[in-house]
Amino acid sequence: MKREPRLQFTDAERADPELEKPIRKAEKAAAKADAAQTKIPKKTVKVKERAVDLTTGKVTTRLRFEEIDKKKPPSKLTHTLRDAPGNTVAGALHREIAKSEDENVGVESAHKLEKAAETGGRFIQSARRSHQLKPYRKAAAAEHRLEKANVDALYHRSLRENPTSNPLSRWQQKRAIRKQYAAAKRTGQATTGTAKAAGGTARAAKTAVKRSEQAAGFLWRHKKGFLIVAALFLIVCMFLNFLSSCSMMSQTLLSGLSGTTYPSTDEASLAVEGEYVSKELALQNRIDNIESEFPGYDEYRYDIGEIGHNPHELASYLSTVFQEYTLSEVAAELERVFGLQYELTLTEIVETRTYTDEDGDEHEYDYYILDVTLTSRPIGSFVAELLDADQLEQYRVYLATSGNRPLLFGGGTADGGPSEDLSGVRFVDGERPGNQAVVDIAQSQVGNVGGQPYWSWYGFESRVEWCACFVSWCFAQAGYSEPRFSGCTSGGMAWYQSHGQWGDRNYSDIAPGDAIFFDWDNSGDADHVGIVVGTDGERVYTVEGNSGDACKIRSYPLGSSVIRGYGLMN
Repeated sequence: MKREPRLQFTDAERADPELEKPIRKAEKAAAKADAAQTKIPKKTVKVKERAVDLTTGKVTTRLRFEEIDKKKPPSKLTHTLRDAPGNTVAGALHREIAKSEDENVGVESAHKLEKAAETGGRFIQSARRSHQLKPYRKAAAAEHRLEKANVDALYHRSLRENPTSNPLSRWQQKRAIRKQYAAAKRTGQATTGTAKAAGGTARAAKTAVKRSEQAAGFLWRHKKGFLIVAALFLIVCMFLNFLSSCSMMSQTLLSGLSGTTYPSTDEASLAVEGEYVSKELALQNRIDNIESEFPGYDEYRYDIGEIGHNPHELASYLSTVFQEYTLSEVAAELERVFGLQYELTLTEIVETRTYTDEDGDEHEYDYYILDVTLTSRPIGSFVAELLDADQLEQYRVYLATSGNRPLLFGGGTADGGPSEDLSGVRFVDGERPGNQAVVDIAQSQVGNVGGQPYWSWYGFESRVEWCACFVSWCFAQAGYSEPRFSGCTSGGMAWYQSHGQWGDRNYSDIAPGDAIFFDWDNSGDADHVGIVVGTDGERVYTVEGNSGDACKIRSYPLGSSVIRGYGLMN
């Protein structure tokens, strides 16, 4: 476990009222972290030290004993993965035994005692693991609190030395301190106080006084020349002050812009988003194959929450925590966020039912049900649990501005042109009937700006890239309970493909009411979606939400490279 550095403060810093509270918090957090470290189990190891006498070449070996922390026990997840095959076999055996229980009371009693013993054993194992991990969890939490207290103390010290009233400047100042602190920690350097700096400042002040006395005598001897130089200097200062004002204005604008822009590159942001989407697709695929993974049940009950996320919520959170990042740097955090967003629970339910045989006699039997529940929640609903107040403020800034890259993850187009006119278009009917009701509902929304009520109907508390929400809303208004998706790739395209209702860009029998998916950057994923109005044999006509933040009618050549494919509604 990596330990946080323990800060050292000078007497002058301790006497400063503005630094008293953050210093006290940092020292208190350090004391608690040290106390938590002492509770980690220790073990004694043998250490051999070899010394070589360079004159004689004699080698001396000395044995000493050193006390070190015991290695952290494996987590519950490790045991769960290790025991999964055995648990699957045990479950199958239990079901086989249960089939023979009806007419043998002894077997039934023994089986129940066995299951109770297994349950008790698992509970004891879980409690033992939790007890073993407790000191390590407490130590990690104490080190995390110490890190926050250290950064806060350094921030207040920096604020005293470099006071500023600009909230954005204060935020940037604190972010810079976090980066410096992290860099020092990585190189193993403990952050110390300012005693050396204070000593250097005092020596510099004495030297400055001595030199100023020498300069005063020189100026008096050449006062006329220096008066002329001073006048010229004042003129230059006035001119430079004007330039400085302009520079400060531009710097403030650039600073504000940088404070609201995702620090990571587009490539890194898209790679991370693609990894998270692949996790969601894997989750959906597992749910779709539950019955083959767990065969033999009499019934499967499903209660599945929405699979999908707002890419800007994820990017805003990661940018707040890591600033600039790559996929490898945030892989562990993606697992953590995914685990907080989705919880898949499989519960076996055994019901006692009766049947009547040919003679009219009733018999009891066990009816096995596998209850499959997926609980999901938006990323934005739990980020407040993971961030402190300053981080939460920065997260909200990123989210409100979409990192100054609103179309980075698709979900719309930047097209600001007007909606197209369909008055002269002659549509060609195909073999599939389509659904004109969906088209009529979509066309009635042309002219909407901002995406209300589509994204709020879907459940988002603030505006998101809303093209998929618009399509889902139109389907719902026409009486369809599904598909319902907010993400073009993970939700929409995946649903149609898994249900066998997908056509590629060259699919010929498109019909009114189909969904049309777009791939603007030719990445293979869908980054925009609309509803098909129809085709005249050469072009396909659509209604799209979030086209320049509005609902508009658009058209494209059939087979266009920007078309990813079609979701077929019938």
